[in-house]
Amino acid sequence: MLRYVMPVVIGLVYVGLNSLVPEPHRRRLNALVVTGAGAAYISGGGFGLWELAFCVLLVVVGYAGLTSYTCIGLGWLLHTAWDVMHHRRGTPIIPSVHDSSFGCALCDPVIALWCFAGGLSVKDLYHRLRRPAADTCTPVPAG
Repeated sequence: MLRYVMPVVIGLVYVGLNSLVPEPHRRRLNALVVTGAGAAYISGGGFGLWELAFCVLLVVVGYAGLTSYTCIGLGWLLHTAWDVMHHRRGTPIIPSVHDSSFGCALCDPVIALWCFAGGLSVKDLYHRLRRPAADTCTPVPAG
């Protein structure tokens, strides 16, 4: 059970800590982090030169992420797919922790969802979810 819960908690902690970084620095920081995530598997070499190609792909996505949280979210979903492939191949992100790629594959989508929501701070996200929709139609009494 813990192997499923902890990666999600780690993703939520990541989001919470990012809330402390003001915009636009938060978006730029996350673009850099997702770019770096592309290089996480290079030393393991589970997929040979494809590891370098994936790294280049995440550099491109991360560069686009400098101006777009959607691109950052896409990068995290691409990394999720890479995590799954490494887990199935038996070449984890942390060689001494067998399920590390599995955990990363659960953590990354949490971060991606946050990015697709606009990378809002926890406070702003809470207020957005609590605020009633401004565009709802309410009947006007005839009179």
